Amino acid sequence: MSQWKRLSFVLIALLTAPAFAAVRVTDDLGQTVVLAQPARRIVSLAPHVTETLFMAGAGSHLVGAVSYSDYPEAAMNIPRVGGYHNLDLERIAALKPDLIIAWAGGNPLQQVEHLRTLGLTVYVADPRRLEDIASSIERFGDLSGTGKVSARAAASFRARLTGLKQRYAHRRPVNIFYQIWHEPLMTVNGEHLISRAIELCGGRNVFAGLSLLTPKIDIEAVLAADPEVIAASGMDAARPQWLDDWRRWPQLRAVRREQLVFIHPDLIQRASPRVLDGAEQLCRALDRARAGGG
Repeated sequence: MSQWKRLSFVLIALLTAPAFAAVRVTDDLGQTVVLAQPARRIVSLAPHVTETLFMAGAGSHLVGAVSYSDYPEAAMNIPRVGGYHNLDLERIAALKPDLIIAWAGGNPLQQVEHLRTLGLTVYVADPRRLEDIASSIERFGDLSGTGKVSARAAASFRARLTGLKQRYAHRRPVNIFYQIWHEPLMTVNGEHLISRAIELCGGRNVFAGLSLLTPKIDIEAVLAADPEVIAASGMDAARPQWLDDWRRWPQLRAVRREQLVFIHPDLIQRASPRVLDGAEQLCRALDRARAGGG
């Protein structure tokens, strides 16, 4: 083969090979994550991360996900790597991921750090505001090379969020207690994503001022706050019995006016794009409370 033919083959190979530049993205903890090329083997360590990756167009790159990663339906077929609070580190390492996306609010810090000591690249997600979800969609697209898909999805999310803000910006504030568990009795403070959804709807979280993100409270505190609405989600699609246990205190405005509201946990307790579905349900519930009493 002549020298010119060899050179031609080399040039053709260079021109037809995928051109991937290094990827640099800052995660929610302010850490810079660097990949030599877009990720093709991703492990998700939270159900909401899995959902967001699919929305960003990167679902086909997932090789591992934690338990309860059940949306969209295709996520059910992804190999499991333990639960978000009890990761199977050996299984994760065996999958040879080029990117792991962890959850600051749910994954044990020691286990996440151990993954880093194995030489694995870790991006940490910690969305606290509704706007952060759109940003996560975009960054997940950058990390996986699906930027066009993720840009469209993020723009759609932002447009829907803006529409809800405009619709409920001037509604009468409604005092609401959001219960995340019953034993112990727990709620959310003003920094929690659920509280951001409450604000979006023109609601006022009666425990927004507490210092902890998910503080324990007592029944006396709820009675003193006397919310117009009590909302809860429980663990699954079934309305939790403990939401209706508040009927034992008929003096509560929420009980007198039949404003005990159930919202599916996947739609309000996951920091995924579907949180706007849950927010819309919450907004409609607050409108019913407005109509039902002053």
